[in-house]
Amino acid sequence: CHSLDQKGVGPSFSAIAGRYKDRTDAVNYLSGKSRAGGQGVWGAIPMPAQTLSVGEAGQVAAWLARGAP
Repeated sequence: CHSLDQKGVGPSFSAIAGRYKDRTDAVNYLSGKSRAGGQGVWGAIPMPAQTLSVGEAGQVAAWLARGAP
């Protein structure tokens, strides 16, 4: 659904990183969104909840908050 730098079904990881780069709570926010899923933030296509542990979701969220290098 996501790729590093091109939109697919969902936004690219680079676009996500860019949108949340200035949020001080980016890691917590993105971690929670990954685990809970959602709809409407990036368009009408919903992102299903992911079965990541809290730690795994935190690692992905921290990578995104660093700019998805």
